[in-house]
Amino acid sequence: MNLHAVLDVAALAVGSIYCTIPLFWLVVHPFISRWRGAGRGAYFALLPLWAAFALMAFAAGWRFRHVHLYVSWFSWVPGLLVLLMGFALYRAARQGFEPAKIIGLAELEPATHRQELVTSGIRAKVRHPFYLAHFYELLGWTLGTGSLAIAGMLVLAVITGAIMIRKEDDELEQRFGEAFRQYRNRVPAIQAFAALEFALAVGKEAG
Repeated sequence: MNLHAVLDVAALAVGSIYCTIPLFWLVVHPFISRWRGAGRGAYFALLPLWAAFALMAFAAGWRFRHVHLYVSWFSWVPGLLVLLMGFALYRAARQGFEPAKIIGLAELEPATHRQELVTSGIRAKVRHPFYLAHFYELLGWTLGTGSLAIAGMLVLAVITGAIMIRKEDDELEQRFGEAFRQYRNRVPAIQAFAALEFALAVGKEAG
């Protein structure tokens, strides 16, 4: 197996996880009242379900792993740049955001965790920086490999991500009411360049 083939398989494995993140949350947000009854025990059902989604995506992509839109080492120049941009967004998105919020515990156990609508930092530029970072990572792997399978995963993530963001906004509106409605009217869900500029500036200051 040559290096191109190894990178294709690595991209397929990573992509199958990233592209199913919106599907995972689509199972959570519309049915949050039911999941709250189980609290963190809901993860015993949700995580295996996410693993099943990822395995299905991997299996579907595996059939097309040899199909490429192009194959070139030069494509990894923009690919790696976009991957690094995604990492910068992740770093900025974690600042001022508790781990319980990242993994959804604050949503599953509202009585146990402090309910706070975070609108500062990168979230003053974009409402959903983590999802934007996911898209950047998938785009980076797509550009680098030129793989049709990864491109398909990117399309899947964009479509399901758009639906999932709407469902998550509905859940946030239920929790935070008028404060979230004002925030939603003020800040876009996804604004790639403004969010990235902020993330890079934060990274430079931290460095």
